[in-house]
Amino acid sequence: MFLEYGFKSVTMDDIAAKLGISKKTIYANYSTKTLLVKDVAFNILETIQKSIAEIKKKDINAIEELFEVKKQISIFLKDEKTSPQFQLQKYYPKIFESVTRTKADLVACSIEENVTRGIKEGLFRKEIDVQFISRLYHEGTNSIRDTSIFPAEEYSKANLFQLYIEYHVRGIATKKGLEILEELTKNNETPIN
Repeated sequence: MFLEYGFKSVTMDDIAAKLGISKKTIYANYSTKTLLVKDVAFNILETIQKSIAEIKKKDINAIEELFEVKKQISIFLKDEKTSPQFQLQKYYPKIFESVTRTKADLVACSIEENVTRGIKEGLFRKEIDVQFISRLYHEGTNSIRDTSIFPAEEYSKANLFQLYIEYHVRGIATKKGLEILEELTKNNETPIN
């Protein structure tokens, strides 16, 4: 419900009704909505992290892994109608900061692993600075979520992430990596509008 309607929009009454329990039962476990929001926000992050860990176990190359992660995150967040991230930032800034720090660490580690593996696979250029690329990737994913830069009426989230991954890979890929990217985008990863 928080992802679909936003953290501020969903009330404890809404949650109780959806679960078919009393508000009193919720308050027996969470003394405030803020504590519930914090647990939910970190649970969402943990669920996405576990999903990414499962993708990393697959026998796929580093470029395919980027697209698989994008697909999984798109599936997970597909019903997002409002901006839970904006509401979390505005109404629960301490939780937002904590989630953002944790997410930044996870993304940096994940992208560093991906780029390092891509170099070993001969898909990414060996002379690139892995930490620089991972930080740039993370900041770029934050930027493409900014609706003042990329208005929702002009860019769908799925298309933005598709374009961003293509941009990222093209900047660091070898000839072999570019061939894989072209194949992926031609066959099954065309941008969704």
